[in-house]
Amino acid sequence: MKCILCIDHGTSGVKTAIVSTNGTVMDWSFKAVPLFLGEDGKAEQDPVEWWNAILHTTHELIDRGHVPVEDIVGISNTSQFSGLVAVDKDGNHLMNAFNAMDSRGAYLIERFHRGAIKVSGYNLLKVLNWIRITGGGPTLSGKDPIAHLLFVKDQLPEIYNKTYKFLEPQDYINVKLTGKIAASPASMQLFWITDTRRIDDVHYATGLIKALRIDPDKFPPLKRSIDVLGTVTKENADILGLDKQTKVVVGAPDLHTAGIGAGAIANYDGYFYIGTSDYISCHVPYKKTDMFHNMASLPGALPGRYYLYNEQECAGACLSFLRDNILYHKDELSREEPGPDVYKKFDKIVEEVKPGSKNLIFTPWLYGERAPVDNHSIRGGFYNMSLSMDKGDLIRAIFEGVAFNARWLLHYVEKFIKRKMQVLNVIGGGAQSNVWCQIFADVMGKTIRQVSNPIQSNARGAAFIAALGLGYIKEEDIARNTTFSNVFKPDAGHQAVYNKLYKEFLAIYKRMEKLYHAMNKNVAICACEGHQP
Repeated sequence: MKCILCIDHGTSGVKTAIVSTNGTVMDWSFKAVPLFLGEDGKAEQDPVEWWNAILHTTHELIDRGHVPVEDIVGISNTSQFSGLVAVDKDGNHLMNAFNAMDSRGAYLIERFHRGAIKVSGYNLLKVLNWIRITGGGPTLSGKDPIAHLLFVKDQLPEIYNKTYKFLEPQDYINVKLTGKIAASPASMQLFWITDTRRIDDVHYATGLIKALRIDPDKFPPLKRSIDVLGTVTKENADILGLDKQTKVVVGAPDLHTAGIGAGAIANYDGYFYIGTSDYISCHVPYKKTDMFHNMASLPGALPGRYYLYNEQECAGACLSFLRDNILYHKDELSREEPGPDVYKKFDKIVEEVKPGSKNLIFTPWLYGERAPVDNHSIRGGFYNMSLSMDKGDLIRAIFEGVAFNARWLLHYVEKFIKRKMQVLNVIGGGAQSNVWCQIFADVMGKTIRQVSNPIQSNARGAAFIAALGLGYIKEEDIARNTTFSNVFKPDAGHQAVYNKLYKEFLAIYKRMEKLYHAMNKNVAICACEGHQP
């Protein structure tokens, strides 16, 4: 059995796995990396920490010897999306990398969108032209890599001038592995400078780059995600104990590999990711944008395919907030530690609470929201709380509130693709919770299929991309090699409860939107306000 060394490089750390070309995870290792946050919206990481974590986890896997080195035929990396690394001609980073949470460039995007005709803060003429060409455009949040780049140009001109290429984290790791610089249409999408109107001919839009007043030579050449970038360098082969002929594929960021790892390959086959944040996606055969609900079809990792991009800010992050800021806050009142199995404890508590949580509704907008509304002033909270409620009601209400929010997004996803999704494959850390999967099934009225080993979906997706590029499998093999640990069907009795509460969930947003805007219109949520990766 041939295998791929898969690097799942997220914000919280590096999870490296050895995965067979048919998607079986043979072994894996994880090492955390720090995130440096600042009150000015700064969110940075040190690329040295990334690389050291990759070396550490890879060494662990190779030393365990569960898979012979000669059976590792390729390396495929899948990295955090919407970051920025400035490198010199030798591929050395020139400063800390920008994380997707960094919003310091927001003022430059706001300046760019100045004009007489504006909609929700965007220059209407500019944004329509951008959408026509790229499918989207620079967002006012300042969290896109193009905003990070403009911040470097404006505030750190010496770094900008020294930079040979600006890269996504995905493509920086590939430089470290091979010494070769390239990107894919998937990884470069959020720079909003590629013409994506023809999926088989994605290229840089020179007019857009000129409009942003950026040097066009500072962007890498484009290759397909399944293309072989090169072989691992001799130095790295020696350090890692790999064969010197081990090939490295271009790969794709984590959002792209997640759907492939979920086995959602055919057009309109839906999958649902539930982690710190959440999103609902599928592959589609066309370019399309819904600017009013913050979603679009963008270049995917599979050749000739678009995938649907959207994201909701907080899902599992709401449980982390409950754990760290309320139940187990480190102060003189705390008497116990959460322990490693705290989420399993939450599951057991939730199982004992009746659906509906005594009509308690939780809104998960603790960090504003992106989709189906792009609203950074909205906030979360509990509604209809009474003295009759206890900890179990609060925890279950959070599970249910995240599900209501996902149903809200699903409504517009189905409008986007003009069809109903009867089945959703679920992946991510939250997908390990059986009770949460059942809540999603009941709230959404959909069959939820729990992908086996759901936290390894990115690694499996990365392996499938490499296996495709190296000729070991065909696209249709991916779905056939995806297995499910459980299937959850909607409970009709529970649906009746949730349909009523869902209507009130939507009503809460409509009634509270203006109030929250008045309270928070001049308040920016910085990355350090409790939103940890």
